[in-house]
Amino acid sequence: MVPLSRNAVETVALSKRYHERWAVDQVTLVVRQGEVFGLLGPNGAGKSTFVKMLLGLVQPTGGTARLLGSSYRDHRVRAQIGYLPELFRYQPWLTVNEVLVFHQRLVAPRSRQVLAIPEVLQKVGLTDRGRDRVKSLSKGLQQRLGLAVALVGNPSLLFLDEPTSAMDPLGRRDINHLIRQLKSEGKTICLNNHLLSDLEDLCDRVAVIQEGRVVGIGTLNEVLKPQSQYYFHTGRVSDETMGAMGEEGLRVDRAPGGLRIAAHHEQLPGVHRLLIRLEVDVYEVTPVKTSLEHWFLEQLQQEPEAVRQ
Repeated sequence: MVPLSRNAVETVALSKRYHERWAVDQVTLVVRQGEVFGLLGPNGAGKSTFVKMLLGLVQPTGGTARLLGSSYRDHRVRAQIGYLPELFRYQPWLTVNEVLVFHQRLVAPRSRQVLAIPEVLQKVGLTDRGRDRVKSLSKGLQQRLGLAVALVGNPSLLFLDEPTSAMDPLGRRDINHLIRQLKSEGKTICLNNHLLSDLEDLCDRVAVIQEGRVVGIGTLNEVLKPQSQYYFHTGRVSDETMGAMGEEGLRVDRAPGGLRIAAHHEQLPGVHRLLIRLEVDVYEVTPVKTSLEHWFLEQLQQEPEAVRQ
């Protein structure tokens, strides 16, 4: 067993170049033990290539990586990792139990403690489907089987790529509950999911990757803080007044019954004074929580060099 580090993943300038294009460009980050860490980015941003380098499936062009305190090349480390790729296929003639037995033998040496197959099936919601053949499973159930394969070796570190793909709302709820359960057991989960609301609900920290580079990283509060917005319940505001606020450097949008203004908390007194000077009646001020999706879309509209590191 590899001794666990306080950090589950550590990379320094990890890079991958294909011909003239950098798929991953000097990515340096840390994933702490026991956290759910989200990877965000558009298709082709380099997220999957980054993960595949950590898993030893792609050879890096440069940089270094450590998993669970040891080199990512250490076979003992690989025995402690579970992986759900975005696209996977299992032999359609095998039963669910046969798929799990096969992968259990692949990923878990006899000396390691592995999860019993009935326990794995119970975790992913396939308790009664062990004898069913893969070809009889719906896409959602096959996705659950993929999760079972990732869990069967009782890993300490999990990489899950689109774990709720093809699932209905009930399935999404079940898998999100499972991710929380795995975290409570002390496991570390690196999560890639295009459903940003799920990432916002599950992740302790997130990293945004754009054009192969990390362009934003931190807790959700740290990431969203620069985008703080407040709803001002006001009286009538003329177009001339809107223009005057814009000239003062404020980002102001009309909203039902008032205004939506982007500002830091410490700027609020100044905003109040400006509205009073412009003879705008203010009845109430309410902070507006910025969603991760809103922040993410704003980042992608900027050049990578201009985004906060």
